[in-house]
Amino acid sequence: MKEKLIRDLNARFKNKQPEEVLFFFIDRYRGSIALATNLSVEDQVLTQMVSAIDPTIKIFTLDTGRLFQESHELLQRTNEKYGIKIQVFFPDAKQVESMVNNKGINLFYESVENRKLCCHIRKIEPLNRALEGKEIWITGLRREQTVSRYNTKLVEWDEPNGLIKVNPLVHWTEKQAWDYIRENEIPYNPLHDKGFPSIGCQPCTRAIQQGEDSRAGRWWWEKTENKECGIHKR
Repeated sequence: MKEKLIRDLNARFKNKQPEEVLFFFIDRYRGSIALATNLSVEDQVLTQMVSAIDPTIKIFTLDTGRLFQESHELLQRTNEKYGIKIQVFFPDAKQVESMVNNKGINLFYESVENRKLCCHIRKIEPLNRALEGKEIWITGLRREQTVSRYNTKLVEWDEPNGLIKVNPLVHWTEKQAWDYIRENEIPYNPLHDKGFPSIGCQPCTRAIQQGEDSRAGRWWWEKTENKECGIHKR
């Protein structure tokens, strides 16, 4: 049943514009749909689109406790521009305390296992709470972003979270996203202008060099196939 629903939805919205996709799901699943934003260029595009359709739709972000100050400032500017209040979910303080006291404040540099533990506590657990009671979550995934996202579909069944994941910008290029940002005067993180195409936690993000992959600055000490925090499990 789930597989047929996903196939039918992908067929129905093949070649449709992101706004059309969003309008359908917001209208059909009002009250049980949410946009997850990490304040990326793609998520800022979706925040503008969703707010234009219905500013009461739940939009949430995860504050890991290790974000850039620029990200916090962007959150404030976005709320003010669209007259919304993006919900912020934080990691459980006791879990963070236990992890840091047992493994150190910068444990993630020591092994992939440690980094994934940190991501789980700071991101996955808060995400699970944010998605409680939802049937649909909207993300800014694009196929072009990284090798691990090449097979991403417009509509997918998210098995770990037991709901439908909708990726309205899945076929967009980076240029399309930036063109939309500029044409609509959407606020974005100033770190993008300083060589940071992908921005996460401060200790796990660096600027990239010319010619590097756009995700090269995320967990740069790890192999490419490991560079996912677990939010978007393949």
